[in-house]
Amino acid sequence: MSVTVRPVTESVGAEILGVDLRNFSDEQFAAIERAWYAHSMILLRGQQLSDDHLLAFSRRFGELDPPPNQERGRISPPGYPDIYVVSNVLDAKGDPIGALGDGEAVWHTDMSYLDVPPDASMLYSLEIPPTGGNTWFTSMQAACDALPAALRAKIEGRRVKHDGTYNSGGYLRKGVTPTDDPMVAPGAWHPAILRHPVNGRATLYLGRRRNSFVEGYTKEESDAVLEELWAHVTQPRFIYQHVWKLGDLVMWDNRSTMHRRDPFDKSARRIMHRTQIKGTTKPIAFAA
Repeated sequence: MSVTVRPVTESVGAEILGVDLRNFSDEQFAAIERAWYAHSMILLRGQQLSDDHLLAFSRRFGELDPPPNQERGRISPPGYPDIYVVSNVLDAKGDPIGALGDGEAVWHTDMSYLDVPPDASMLYSLEIPPTGGNTWFTSMQAACDALPAALRAKIEGRRVKHDGTYNSGGYLRKGVTPTDDPMVAPGAWHPAILRHPVNGRATLYLGRRRNSFVEGYTKEESDAVLEELWAHVTQPRFIYQHVWKLGDLVMWDNRSTMHRRDPFDKSARRIMHRTQIKGTTKPIAFAA
């Protein structure tokens, strides 16, 4: 069966039609992979995946990273340590079965606090609330292409600190000492503008705002530069808002996108299973 690729915005994202991820050919996978590199985020609706199906598809892209350390540590379905549960649902003891709760998850790039962050993440919807919990994506390649020259000059050749103290929901990671000082916070330094290892394009790489720092500046100067950058990359022209349906599988490139999540009613149930593709290389600075 042929694969149809339909862009969802000019800047980021494409819907893939005509593929059942439980049973797909090598030719179909090649078309999916091309679409992912071209659009940075792909969407396949109406899937009926077990955890084994999700893992099998994920592993076609490479080795998997273990789940991130979140507010309750690493929470996975029994027997599936490579899957990460994102949920606000409580078990019989009143403990969350997953991470990130029902609040907003701020703009971020997954696990960029590592020296070698994951190349990609996938999220599959098992239960969704009636409203809310939408996921937003911004194209860091389109944003980089559109950088004003003066702002680009402020960050070119510099690195940004990516914090590992708090997750995108604002929760302190389990076992981590709280701090709001970027100089002592755990995390990694990465180029502010990196070269995508596959398509070669320049892409902004910011991580998340909290405890972020641009090297070579005072704290006040760095904060001012970051305010400019965040205002730029979150313009509507770079963004796609995804409204979830049951059976949606969304995959994004962590090297060329950021994403965030809307809050939702805490009395509603939301259960998502996520995988992440292990990074193949440290982020490399773009050299014109």
